[in-house]
Amino acid sequence: MFAWMAWTWATAAFFGCVAVALIILTLLAIYRPETPRSGILRFPTTRGDRFFVSLLGSAFIFIIWMRLGGGDLWYPFAGSIVYGIAMFRFA
Repeated sequence: MFAWMAWTWATAAFFGCVAVALIILTLLAIYRPETPRSGILRFPTTRGDRFFVSLLGSAFIFIIWMRLGGGDLWYPFAGSIVYGIAMFRFA
């Protein structure tokens, strides 16, 4: 039934980590609500907004890396981690 999706252990681990992150963000929103803050994006964002922007930006980092020749994926992974930290810190 799901053969067309080409599920691998890496794909399942990625979506599992995203699911765990969403559960953690939901629990944080319940137990420690936050007020939106404005950062470098110049509009009010919450933890969930910053998480979404981090995932979207990381996808673009990987797409650009693959388009420019690809190679070892540890470099865009490190860039995505730095980008995500920057989004949660400054956005």
